[in-house]
Amino acid sequence: QVQLVESGGRLVQTGDSLRLSCAASGLTFSTYAMGWFRQAPGNEREIVAAISRSGGSTYYGDSVKGRFTISRDNAKNTVYLQMNSLKAEDMAIYYCAAGPVYTSRAYYTRAGQYVYWGQGTQVTVSS
Repeated sequence: QVQLVESGGRLVQTGDSLRLSCAASGLTFSTYAMGWFRQAPGNEREIVAAISRSGGSTYYGDSVKGRFTISRDNAKNTVYLQMNSLKAEDMAIYYCAAGPVYTSRAYYTRAGQYVYWGQGTQVTVSS
């Protein structure tokens, strides 16, 4: 049974930093591209960042470029999202997702391309 478990979400202040983690089990982690998505109330789920199975290729949504960093540790079956300079508009539930890929540098940017999803972790940003 595949499980993706996010952690690290909490209440922070504007300008703070936060690191989210997503621990995967039940799949061959190193064969999956991973993504972080977020969804705020009333909004559609949007891509935050994605990373190839090797970690050599990454993608960032325009709103987080230069502030967020996605990384992965295939030995620990974990993907991370380092979030710096948090803004009120970053407040959302953050989800990690896994999608199988067949080349080392491929990743996905659309939610429909991902097969497995975590339950999400809430990030609240207070000004």
